[in-house]
Amino acid sequence: MASLVPKDKRQLRACLICGIIQNHHVFRDAGCPNCERLVKMAGQSDVVADCTSGTFDGITAVLQPRISWVCKFAHVNSYQPGVYAAHVAGRIPEDIEDMLAQNGISYHPRDGSADE
Repeated sequence: MASLVPKDKRQLRACLICGIIQNHHVFRDAGCPNCERLVKMAGQSDVVADCTSGTFDGITAVLQPRISWVCKFAHVNSYQPGVYAAHVAGRIPEDIEDMLAQNGISYHPRDGSADE
């Protein structure tokens, strides 16, 4: 479990697509554990900047996402174990949103704007 919780609290960012919280350098070096097959963040600082945000709130630690009712409620039950933000400020760029739509994936903004 210790590897799931970011050790360095500085430079924490949340993925705008899935909400997982990691350090900036982890997104840059390894990408997003949930979204990397769709949005190639690894090795691309500009994509990390576009697809993550340093402004987020409501943190949930997830150990067994497939059986957790909290994960089902937060729509993260198909994701990897980790630490997730309930709300993430910002939206992904339109070109990435279009690419997700072309792959049959509907983007649900994590900033609360979809609920309005």
